[in-house]
Amino acid sequence: MDWSGFDKGVFLVNVLGIVKDPKDGHVLIGRRENDPYIENLTWCFPGGRPGYEDDLEDYLKERIKKKTGLDVEVEDIIFARTFPDKKEFLLIYYVCTVIGGEEVAGGNFAELKWVKPEELEEHFTTSIDSRLLTKLRTIEL
Repeated sequence: MDWSGFDKGVFLVNVLGIVKDPKDGHVLIGRRENDPYIENLTWCFPGGRPGYEDDLEDYLKERIKKKTGLDVEVEDIIFARTFPDKKEFLLIYYVCTVIGGEEVAGGNFAELKWVKPEELEEHFTTSIDSRLLTKLRTIEL
């Protein structure tokens, strides 16, 4: 099928986990090096681009396990967005809770860090949607 004729509704889907620490409300981010797709990407939320046959939540659990060593329970979608300049991308953010595992950077993560939601902008070198930041600061994770 030739997708070039579509002017809306066709996206590359990425699912991302807002992994929370229920004890203190911090969230987990990972540092990537030399991202092949986004030049300035360093710190980001764990996740990835599922295949057509993948259940989104099961895929997200697998990616978080691979990248962080942690087992999580995927709870709710907290936010979704597209990009005005890269219309083909759709990001879906899920709140996740750690239920086990041993924290270790893996996959394409060189380092993991727990941060307060209000500290996220200090770490992200690419855009982080202000609406997502507001949700993370105002809801109880």
